[in-house]
Amino acid sequence: MKSMKLYTNVQRIHNELAALGIARDAALRVDQLTPFDQYHYYGTDAIDEALKVLQLQPGSRVLDVGSGIGGPARYIAARTGAHVTALELQPDLHEVARDLTARCGLSSRVKHVCGDILDGAVVQNYDAIISFLCFLHIPDRTRLFSACRAALKPEGVMYIEDFGKPRALSVDEAEALAVKVQCSMLPWWNEYETHLITAGFHDVSMNDVTGAWKDFTASRLAMFRNARLRNLELHGQEMVDSLDDFYGTVAQLFQDGAIAGLKIIAR
Repeated sequence: MKSMKLYTNVQRIHNELAALGIARDAALRVDQLTPFDQYHYYGTDAIDEALKVLQLQPGSRVLDVGSGIGGPARYIAARTGAHVTALELQPDLHEVARDLTARCGLSSRVKHVCGDILDGAVVQNYDAIISFLCFLHIPDRTRLFSACRAALKPEGVMYIEDFGKPRALSVDEAEALAVKVQCSMLPWWNEYETHLITAGFHDVSMNDVTGAWKDFTASRLAMFRNARLRNLELHGQEMVDSLDDFYGTVAQLFQDGAIAGLKIIAR
């Protein structure tokens, strides 16, 4: 997973906070973190869109699969009063996430778990599952969606942002996805829907957001490159070059029409 450069040097968020004059052990607000702790596309705007679907209430139980450094989980807990289990496979991301949540005073509403959804790392009876750009890393869709279905209440809903396959891939495109994005299994639209229905989700809505994500990834790359001198001073060359390579790879794959963006609601 660490060949995916987005997930290396995750301590970079501390550099950003230090640049704002925030000490390493200082208390934090969620809004201070949101410019830096959202690894998916369109940040909290995307989460707000999910919340309109999920209709969470104070005390609702939410599972965030592939929670990264905890940005979506903290935002949801602070905005809705829901209780969120943030499940993250990578120990370094998990530790950073837990520290930031504690500094936000949200440890009573956000529980961080370091584990694998495929290994039964979570309990059952969640009202909702969210996953932003994580499932693309998990090729065993049968086990994945069966585990998700088992974790939900019978009336539960799952909100997913993920990649899909719009066309056959070239050898180079498949390699870039597998190595640099850690996405070795890219499903066709109908294949994705079938996997969900087979797992027991009877109401599946598939939405194509490829155009918006194509624009986002191109804009993200341009802004990152425009701020290169600032980022070099703050983060160092290794980190900047790694992120530039990752952002550039994903933007090019979208520009070439090699990947589709999907927003999926499964009940």
